Amino acid sequence: MWQMVQTVFGGPEVFEREEAPRPEPGPGEVLLRVVATSVNAADRKVRSGRNDKLGAPPLVLGLDVSGVVVARGAGAARFAVGETVFGMVFGGANAEYVVAHQDRLAAVPAGLDPVTAAALPVAGLTAWQALAAVQPGTRVLVHAAAGGVGHLAVQIAVRRGARVVGTARPEHHGYLRDLGAEDVIDYRAVDFTTAVGEVDLVLETIGDDHTERSLRVLGPDGRVIALEGPVAHRDSRVERFFVEPSTAALDDLAAAVGGGELTVHLAAILPITELAAAHRRGELGGVRGKIVLTAE
Repeated sequence: MWQMVQTVFGGPEVFEREEAPRPEPGPGEVLLRVVATSVNAADRKVRSGRNDKLGAPPLVLGLDVSGVVVARGAGAARFAVGETVFGMVFGGANAEYVVAHQDRLAAVPAGLDPVTAAALPVAGLTAWQALAAVQPGTRVLVHAAAGGVGHLAVQIAVRRGARVVGTARPEHHGYLRDLGAEDVIDYRAVDFTTAVGEVDLVLETIGDDHTERSLRVLGPDGRVIALEGPVAHRDSRVERFFVEPSTAALDDLAAAVGGGELTVHLAAILPITELAAAHRRGELGGVRGKIVLTAE
C-alpha cells in the first residue's frame, strides 16, 4: 500500500509517498480502505515537532478518517466488511489503508457523504463535547469562530439555545451570522476584551495569550474551555479540554448533519497528493471550515 510519511520534523515539504506493508487489524480493530481524511491543527503541530504525542519520525499523520471496512480483527463485530464508517485514529490516516479501533468509529449514514464525514471527527467531537454544559440562555464566546472547530461550535451552541459571539476576520462575519451568531468581532481590529461584554463560557481555540485575556470577559461562574495550553492552569476557571473518541457522539453528529441541523463547511477538497499544500494553506490562517483530502 502507499502512505504519506515524514522522516523528519519540519515544514510541509517533509511529506513523501512511499510503499509499505498493509497493516493487519488486532483485537477490536478493523482495517479501513481510506476514502478521505482531513487536516487538523494537531497534524500541523505534530509535523513540525511542536507536539510529540505520536513520537519521533518516521510518522504517518492523519487523525480523521472515513473509509470502507475491508477486514476485521478478533471481536470486531460492530461493523460489517464493506460498510463505510468514519471516526478518529491516532495517526495513520494519510495512507491507502489504516487500522482503527471499532469504538472510535461510527457508520456513515445515508444522508452523509463520506468525504464530508472525514471533516467531522476531531473538530465535531471537540465542539460537541467541549460545549456539553451549554444550556438555553448561556452566553458563549467562540474564538476563531469560522475555523474547523469554531464553525461547528457556533452551530452546536446555537442549537443548544446559547447566545453566541464569535471572533473572526471580517470576510467571515456574514457567514457566521447566517449560522446564528448574535455578534461577530474582528479580532485584528478590535480588542475582544473591550467589545464582548460578560460571557458564561469561552471556547478558546487559539492559545498564546488568548486564555489569559479571555478570563477578563467571564461573568460570575464563567469558565474558559481551552483547547491549547498547559494541562493545569493557575486559575480554576480554566479547564484544559481533550477530545475523546466516542461512537455515540459520532452517531449524534452524523444524525445532525444528515438531518440538516448541522452544516460542515469544506474549504477545499484536495487529493492526498496535495497534502503539503493543504498544510501550507492551513498555516496561512483564515480557512473557513475544514480542508479535506481524498485518498481515491
